[in-house]
Amino acid sequence: MGKVRNILFIMTDQLRWDYLSCYGHPHLKTPNIDNLAKKGILFESAYVQSPVCGPSRASYYTGRTVFSHGSTWNQVPLPIGELTIGDYLRQSGIRTGIVGKTHMKPDAEGMARLGINKDTEIGLIVSEPGFEPYERDDGLHPNNQIKKAKKTLSYNAWLNKLGYDGDNPWNTWANSAEGKNGEILSGWKLRNSNKPARIPEKHSETAFMTNRAMEFIKESSDKPWFLHLSYIKPHWPYMAPAPYHNMFSQNQFYPVHRSESQKENAHPVYKAFIETSVSKTFSRDEVRNTVLAGYMGLIKQIDDNLGRLFKFLEESGNMKDTMIVFTSDHGDYHGDHWLGEKEFFHEQIVRVPMIIYDPSDSANKTRGHKEKRFIEAIDLLPTFLDAVESPASKHRLEGNSLMPIIKGEKIKKWRDSVFSEIDYSFNEARKLLKLGASDARAYMLRTNKWKYIYYKGFPAQLFDLENDPDEFKDLGQSTKHSKTRDEMKELLLQRLVSRKNRVAATDEFVLKDRDYTKEDGIMIGVW
Repeated sequence: MGKVRNILFIMTDQLRWDYLSCYGHPHLKTPNIDNLAKKGILFESAYVQSPVCGPSRASYYTGRTVFSHGSTWNQVPLPIGELTIGDYLRQSGIRTGIVGKTHMKPDAEGMARLGINKDTEIGLIVSEPGFEPYERDDGLHPNNQIKKAKKTLSYNAWLNKLGYDGDNPWNTWANSAEGKNGEILSGWKLRNSNKPARIPEKHSETAFMTNRAMEFIKESSDKPWFLHLSYIKPHWPYMAPAPYHNMFSQNQFYPVHRSESQKENAHPVYKAFIETSVSKTFSRDEVRNTVLAGYMGLIKQIDDNLGRLFKFLEESGNMKDTMIVFTSDHGDYHGDHWLGEKEFFHEQIVRVPMIIYDPSDSANKTRGHKEKRFIEAIDLLPTFLDAVESPASKHRLEGNSLMPIIKGEKIKKWRDSVFSEIDYSFNEARKLLKLGASDARAYMLRTNKWKYIYYKGFPAQLFDLENDPDEFKDLGQSTKHSKTRDEMKELLLQRLVSRKNRVAATDEFVLKDRDYTKEDGIMIGVW
């Protein structure tokens, strides 16, 4: 048990924090993830910087909040000047790869302006962003997208070699079921979520990505490595292979979490989200009960595959010097709060599982510990840098290293709130509200007692989490709570003005003593 040499950063997509047995789920048993928590530290109050895939991941990768790095939604590229995990770790000679999903779109205009071609080595790394694309796959490849991209997904090519026919077996085999008469039942249709995929488990995306992760680690034995293993599931299509498709039944699902009172005098933005087509669909009990069977099965399958991966790490000796982080990019509503998908600030979405295993002796004090302090997604990158003792400057980073907590050190001051934000311009709710392209913005600040949400152009929302942990009663218009809203607004303002937007000059450069008279002969204000 020496120092951290390698880092395995595992991310699931759309996994809620409360759908693991180590976080309290009574029926969904995840022993391999639970064992990782026993060997490391489990964070009970971890939050993402945005409740949607792309901006959330961009914050994990850059260590910066959403409107600092600028990738505000899934189709918005990360600007070419932003540094990511790979840009930092390669300074220490660490191979940095991706297996699975990033949901990042390259800044094509920025690359063209600088004359950077994606076909070059540097262009490939810049466009990925910052990761070596060992096995890049976002899991969003219906036929029309493959035709537009004019390239073969390697998972598809692998399935073709195994005998699965078609241009897109990802769609027609791995994410489809089969009807009684041999007809293909698409996983994109939620009614098929509790049916088995047309392929065996060993040929599924989750198994394939786990295999590819082990291959990357084998190939990287001669130098330190960082691997971002980013599982595509349990994100939709909610299509699990047998036997995972029907492991869980309705009596094992959480009861739906919503109240009719939420619709009474509903906040206009919340009301617009309720009225979107996806929310109307997921608010139907038959939809929720069908989808949850597939969703929970996919989580169980991930845990089983992580068992395979952890066993491989033990047998190969990598567990002795590899930091392992397990988390998610956001949660999933499944009809809670009358909503579907994500993109809002309820605990079901912005709160995520976070487990960190540090193999070094200095982390022995906290093994098996459950940490209650607030942490944010942007805390991971500075943690990675500290773990490998990187000399890279942290002047851009807006998060705090978790290494003092992992080592069990006494910390005089830690954050007392967490922050998240959303650009919902691409959501159907913007159209319903008739907003402009830059008007659909909202910001959340959560303390132990309060959750405050500020909307551009609309009244704020306020929830008393001590007396209303369900987040059913909006106090945004309560006259009794005007002072509290003002206080929370001030805290939010302080958070917003603390962003680090001076990215081209380090703190050391700013604080350097200068005598321009001696350096340049420039005399200012001299009589």
